[in-house]
Amino acid sequence: MHKIDIELVEMTMDVMKYAIDRISASNRQIGHPKAAEELKALVGETITPKGIGGEVAFNLWKKHLMNANVSIDHPRHLAFVPASPTRAAIMFDLVTSASSIHGAYWMEGAGGIFCENEAMKWMVSLTGLPKGAFGVFTSGGTAANLSAIVTAREYWRRLDEKNKNEKGLIITSIGAHSSVKAMAKVIDADVLYVDTEDKMHASNLQIMIESLTSNQRKRLFSIVATAGTTNAGIIDDLKGIAEICKKEKLWFHVDAAYGGGALLSDSVKHLFAGIEEADSITIDPHKWLFSPYDCGAIIYKNPELAKQAHEQEGSYLDIFKDEGSQGFNPADYQIQLTRRVRGLPLWFSLAMHGTDRYKQAVERGIELAQIAGRLIEEMPHVELVREPSLSCVLYRRIGWKPEDYKAWTYKNHRKGFALVTPTKWKGGDTFETVSRFCFINPDTTEHDIKMILESMV
Repeated sequence: MHKIDIELVEMTMDVMKYAIDRISASNRQIGHPKAAEELKALVGETITPKGIGGEVAFNLWKKHLMNANVSIDHPRHLAFVPASPTRAAIMFDLVTSASSIHGAYWMEGAGGIFCENEAMKWMVSLTGLPKGAFGVFTSGGTAANLSAIVTAREYWRRLDEKNKNEKGLIITSIGAHSSVKAMAKVIDADVLYVDTEDKMHASNLQIMIESLTSNQRKRLFSIVATAGTTNAGIIDDLKGIAEICKKEKLWFHVDAAYGGGALLSDSVKHLFAGIEEADSITIDPHKWLFSPYDCGAIIYKNPELAKQAHEQEGSYLDIFKDEGSQGFNPADYQIQLTRRVRGLPLWFSLAMHGTDRYKQAVERGIELAQIAGRLIEEMPHVELVREPSLSCVLYRRIGWKPEDYKAWTYKNHRKGFALVTPTKWKGGDTFETVSRFCFINPDTTEHDIKMILESMV
């Protein structure tokens, strides 16, 4: 099965034709899931001792399985945080896979890592971090957040031998991404939440710190702020939080997985003031920097601290530290050893199109949120929950209950019209079910938004 034969050549041509058709398509289906039992009935047994053949398997994919997925780059996919990879980035994702590069160490992946580092230099420049700051591409925001907090925890333990036996403590807000709580479980740290889904202000954080017991204060090692919450696009008081972290000697991590792309935007970049003071920053290029899945990134003010936390030891790894193979080793700065060169598609797309076009595409997402806000204010059956923030819009259908939002979501999705899902927003002491837009795709139109809103009548 590793040999080249005519079947492989023909399958390669079929796959390339599929890729060309998918990349160049201007009108595609949004897609929706089917039950596993239904899919099994459609395709039958696919894994057999003798195999079913590439042509049969590929036809099953094209006829039945492909359409049981949601096209995350569909212009009316406005749920969660969607994605809209450039065609250039998708093309180079094919090149990345075909090139078979192990991107953990310079010795094996120098060319690919060089390209990643060029893209990373540009990303670091957006943050305003001081000279010497640098980062590495990860599988996504969860891996990036985990890498950052492991670095922070290990640094805290090195500062004082007594901390080695202590269970660390993190403070964030209830608006923080779910991965913050998840990665705290992984490293066995406790998390305390400032009780706001809106902007976390320095004053609220200071009150919480002052309310800690002496044991909790001793265990507190990091504050996690958010620059673009997933639910509503809210940016915390980064400048005020940075000052507290400096005063209290705490690691300042900023999760900008979604919002980090907006650092390109002249219209909103001022909202990120203080991010340049962070010790670490998460940004997901597969969100608002138009890369294909999966591509996250973690950036450190002092990369050496990350290397001290993550560098792996093993006799089989010694050669990578030899002076004959010296270079930037991505595996030393995050939790993963084996890794593909995820930043290559971003590099190629940036090189092909230039950063000005990226800026225009990000600005379009912000503009679409403002357009949606205006349309909502003009329509009598819907109203804004809060002003649009970055490219997120929270709104309610007047008179609807939670089950109405769900029924509407499923109806539109089954029809192949749109995917817009409900969320919850905390107002006072209660959580209200509302609807939500998140705009990433610059191909979304005002007409798309209007049709979706009108479908709620």
